[in-house]
Amino acid sequence: MPILFLDFHGVLHPEHCHESKHFCCLPFLEGVLREVPDCELVITSTWRLHKPLDDLRSYFSSDVANRIAGVTRRFSELQDVPDTLVSYQRQAECHAWLSEHEMRHSPWLALDDRSWLYRPLTTSLFPVDGRTGLTKHQALHLAARLRQLA
Repeated sequence: MPILFLDFHGVLHPEHCHESKHFCCLPFLEGVLREVPDCELVITSTWRLHKPLDDLRSYFSSDVANRIAGVTRRFSELQDVPDTLVSYQRQAECHAWLSEHEMRHSPWLALDDRSWLYRPLTTSLFPVDGRTGLTKHQALHLAARLRQLA
């Protein structure tokens, strides 16, 4: 079962947009997730630091919200971060979540607009342009990548 680690700003809506545009790209992601029904979500967005999990789930359709397995812990709370990930906070948070849930060997992908939070050339990152958020065209490619992991 693949895990999709999900950022919000720059992915589910453009990075710098009016609140009225928040989650304008969510229909593209939800369409992808309906094509890959075995995929679970884990929220990596900084929104996890300010809102409870149930509030975060409320932004999604119920069928997708039910697949949100949780949120990653804040980087500053992690212990035993491998030396190779110390400079790549978001990737370290993903790895910690996988370890804590005994899923170290599970296939995973991170959907994020901040590539510098991941090791260079990591194959587990699906980068999104933060100026646009997830586009319909990118959603097609994302679905293909997730199907490969399933």
